[in-house]
Amino acid sequence: MLASLKAHARRLETETYALYLAYRDPTVPWYAKAFAASVVAYTVSPIDLIPDFIPVLGYLDDLILTPLGIAIALRMIPPEVMARARREAVAASAEGRMNTRAGIAIVLSVWAIGAIIIGVFVVRTIQK
Repeated sequence: MLASLKAHARRLETETYALYLAYRDPTVPWYAKAFAASVVAYTVSPIDLIPDFIPVLGYLDDLILTPLGIAIALRMIPPEVMARARREAVAASAEGRMNTRAGIAIVLSVWAIGAIIIGVFVVRTIQK
């Protein structure tokens, strides 16, 4: 059973990297790029919707939200783009060269944008 869980986790990791590769393709619609980037950012982010220290629920959000987000993103991205991205992700995984810096950059960008939006909201609220 542990081997099965490890294999599933490896598939999710490869699929997440494939989403990252696919969202960079110019033929992918903007809304699919935005959603895929959000899924990748949430997956690699150390900050979760429900913190992991909360028993059961902490890991349940990772077990449900990540696969659900990936499934929705896959429906938005053209199949030929996703097939090419999967091939590249599998090759990168086999060679041990998945680019984690890209994931970190996405996470930092999403959090920076979120902080700017919250900051603008707070400033506007205070000025009223």
